[in-house]
Amino acid sequence: MILADLHDQDLASRIGGRASLDDLFRRTAERRPDALALVDPPNRQAFTEGAPRRLTYAQADHVVSAIAGRLRRLRLHTDSLVGFQVANSVESVLTLLAILRAGLIALPLPLLWRRADMRNALSRVGARALIVSGRVGDQDHFEIALQAATDVFSIRYVCGFGRRPPDGVIGLDDLFDAEALDPLPSIEDERDPPPSAHLAAVTWDVTPEGLVPVARSHAELVAAGLAVLLEGSIGQQATILSTVAMASFGGLAVSIVPWLLSGGTLILHQPFDAGVFAEQCAASPSDTIIVPGPMIAPLAQAGQLVAEGGVRHVIGFWRAPERLAHAPAWHDPSVHVTDIQVFGEIGLIAARRGRDGLPALVTWGPVPALRGMPGAPIVAEIRRTDRGTLAMAGPMVPRCAFPPGVEDTPFPSIRVSTDGFIDTGYTCRGGPDGPAPLVSGPPPGLVTVGGYRFVAGDLQNVVLDLDAGATLAALPDALSGQRLAGAAGDPDRLREELDSLGLNPLMAAAFRAPHAPSLTRR
Repeated sequence: MILADLHDQDLASRIGGRASLDDLFRRTAERRPDALALVDPPNRQAFTEGAPRRLTYAQADHVVSAIAGRLRRLRLHTDSLVGFQVANSVESVLTLLAILRAGLIALPLPLLWRRADMRNALSRVGARALIVSGRVGDQDHFEIALQAATDVFSIRYVCGFGRRPPDGVIGLDDLFDAEALDPLPSIEDERDPPPSAHLAAVTWDVTPEGLVPVARSHAELVAAGLAVLLEGSIGQQATILSTVAMASFGGLAVSIVPWLLSGGTLILHQPFDAGVFAEQCAASPSDTIIVPGPMIAPLAQAGQLVAEGGVRHVIGFWRAPERLAHAPAWHDPSVHVTDIQVFGEIGLIAARRGRDGLPALVTWGPVPALRGMPGAPIVAEIRRTDRGTLAMAGPMVPRCAFPPGVEDTPFPSIRVSTDGFIDTGYTCRGGPDGPAPLVSGPPPGLVTVGGYRFVAGDLQNVVLDLDAGATLAALPDALSGQRLAGAAGDPDRLREELDSLGLNPLMAAAFRAPHAPSLTRR
């Protein structure tokens, strides 16, 4: 696959029209087997087990086949859903690719989800297996996974990376050294072509109505990744340092898919540690780095985003797109900045900044990649709804709710209009024929802390059920968008009760002493 002419509509169509994500990976592994593919964070042992790994494409391809073979040996049927909650290490990427190579559907789960969220999600879609890191931070995820399997009838197998997996967990660490691999069936014999039309992943959105599964095909993910690749000027065989975890549509589209399209090296970072980030920039020079949008200015002031260090392209990942309008101008013409506005699990808009260094304006209607390039492929379309919110359609946007038929049940689901548009819920200024859209507010009724969404009313109700005198509020935060702050007569007891319910630990963390370290800034 040659990327030099990817702005050509026909070539982009051929890539998005037939290739699966695993096809993209295999092509590079066949062409450049000895090239460096994946690099672990240097502080890996601080958040999960095992020494940092550096894998070539040939080594990574071998492990992907080994994991895929083991999954198929478990007699998982083609297109079964496999959940995985793996730390942001090389295993996370290998697990994703192995699930796809085995003909299964990937179900990435956010790292801070605990028993309650996992039970809700896994049971909603009938997941058949679960793969985890044994330890993430100070949490035993083997135990969390076994609890989830107990709660969810459809889960038949729990697999994991880490030393001494307990009874009931199928270990995977041995596959890094395996010589003989379990055979893989020909998935093409079990499916109708093309491979790219099949579901690749199901991610999770939070709406005011509750948790919503959002399913995407390989082609839809490739369309989103293509927008990031072209708008961000990510070249062939690029070295990409990504601080974005892959447990969401945005994480997959902004880091994993551009890496697969470029056939380069992906350096992983467990979000977010400024000291480790500086160490990685020095030890592994990268031409492209992917960081949270609000971090661009602080990192630039610290001197870590300079061309002398090899960085030529900075990709800003804006989980709260309404904050982009307040981003300071970028003044270094030797480093190009591209902003990625991510609208939950619905879609994204990639826009490279112009000479003035300010965030670029996009226009209503078709969104091409590359913007301003005649004949560029159209990856999305945006319009303003009657209630003043931004709606999206197009190649990267889901085309129907999931699971099939959920629209006729009480469960919340995405709502696709008859012409293919989905309302993102983000308010915006600018009429359909007037100024360019400016995102001005998030969907009402939601709280966003880092990459995690909560229904605002649910937060307070849970706390009140445990302590009638307690309060939990969302406050503005310069880096995370919002942060949770709580008050209670006995905060220690309330934290213990919240943890015992298996809720997201960000809720319990809201009742810590002010000097305690923050979960969202690790």
